Amino acid sequence: MLRKCVGDPSRITPTEDVQVTRDLTYEEVPIAILDRQVRKLRNKEVASVKVLWRNQQVEEFTWEAEKVMKLKYPHLFQTNEKDENVELRR
Repeated sequence: MLRKCVGDPSRITPTEDVQVTRDLTYEEVPIAILDRQVRKLRNKEVASVKVLWRNQQVEEFTWEAEKVMKLKYPHLFQTNEKDENVELRR
């Protein structure tokens, strides 16, 4: 029975590495836009972006609505737009 209570030391995260706020939440930080796609529905087109997130030491990606991400994190799109403008001029 005691073996079940004793944790595996390799699975214990040091508390110094986790930055938790007073309300016991943490912030996931978007790092970059990896891809963009437009899905065509019957009556409209929906633009999505693949976002690379950093959560403490873990990085993962999700598909998010482009419109929402542009409102919350405009700095992620500034570099992409500059790159596209340079390619169009060539």
